[in-house]
Parts: sequence; C-alpha cells; structure tokens
Amino acid sequence: MSAHDHADGHLPHEPEKATLEGRNKITGFWIFLGAETVLFGTLFSAFLALRHNIMDGPTADELFQLPLVFLATMILLTSSLTSVFAVQALHQHKAKAMIIWLIVTILLGLGFLGLEIYEFYHYVHEGHGFTTSAFSSSFYTLVGFHGAHVAFGVVWISLVIGQVMQKGLTVVNAPKVYLSAIYWHFIDVVWVFIFTVVYLMGKVG
Repeated sequence: MSAHDHADGHLPHEPEKATLEGRNKITGFWIFLGAETVLFGTLFSAFLALRHNIMDGPTADELFQLPLVFLATMILLTSSLTSVFAVQALHQHKAKAMIIWLIVTILLGLGFLGLEIYEFYHYVHEGHGFTTSAFSSSFYTLVGFHGAHVAFGVVWISLVIGQVMQKGLTVVNAPKVYLSAIYWHFIDVVWVFIFTVVYLMGKVG
C-alpha cells in the first residue's frame, strides 16, 4: 500500500505501518538501535573498568548528589510517558493532541539537559574535569554521550512537529513520529542503566 492510497486523508489505525516504506524504516531503525546498544555497552564496560581510577580527583561518593540526579531521572521518565501519549494520539489521528504531547516531551527533555549541564558545571568546580582521571574521562564520555542523544532527540522531535504542522498527519510523516518516540524510549532506558551503574553504584562503592 502506497502513500497515494491515503491521499484522501483517511488514515489507518497505525499509519506508521501503512506503507512498505514505513515498515522498512521501522525495521531498519531497530537494527540501528541494536548498534547503538552495542556502543553504549562498550562505554558502560569502559566506565566499570575505570571507575575506581580517580588519581587525585574526588571520588564518586564525594561528587554525586542523588536528589538532583533522581529529579533528572523522574523528568526523563515522565517524558517517556508523554511520548507514549503522543503515539496514542497518532493512532487516534489526533494531530493537535499529538503535537501537544510531543512539545511537552521536548520541554521535559530540555529540563533534563539543563540539570545535566548544571551537574557538569558543579563537578568541574569540584575538580572533576574531563582529564582529571580515568574515572572522570569515562564518566563524561558515557553520560555526555547520552546527553548528546537527548539533545539530538529534542531536535529530531522538533523537526517532526514542524513537518506535521506544515503538511498535516500523513502516512509519510507518521513513521517519523513513531520512530522519534521509539528513540526517546531508548535513551530513557539507557539513562535508567546510567542512574543505576554510575550514580547508585558510585554512592555505595
């Protein structure tokens, strides 16, 4: 079934899967996420191997402030829920509601990034720079790489919103909405692992 078949505006229940192109995009994206998982797994392994090599820098227990990190975690997990609501609106063909939920997702993502920037600023002033130790280098690489993914997700969702506002909800842009939501869930899941492996393990030793 092609996009032309739905040119009259009558969308199926799952418009992201209505065309062969859309289904291929979804399949290809899952393969991409598999590669991303391997990449993050490598960064986690490097961090676990180096996290006790602090040189003359502060320890994780001295640095990490769990209330701040917990707040950032709750914000990001909430944004995952709002992206679910956006996909539900997509399936109900409610473009306006979908856009609203995506905007909320973006705002929550920006809030998370703001807290992460503040966190990094605080750490640097505590003597925890990127080159302070192997621990600091592996920490900033892992957490910063995730932050870059969040920033990319914010930009991606913003562009998707622009396309929907300009052209309406179609079987062409529906897969983009759906894939951006999957991507957002992925970076949320990665953060749960970061919160556990980096921050909680850093506090308990």
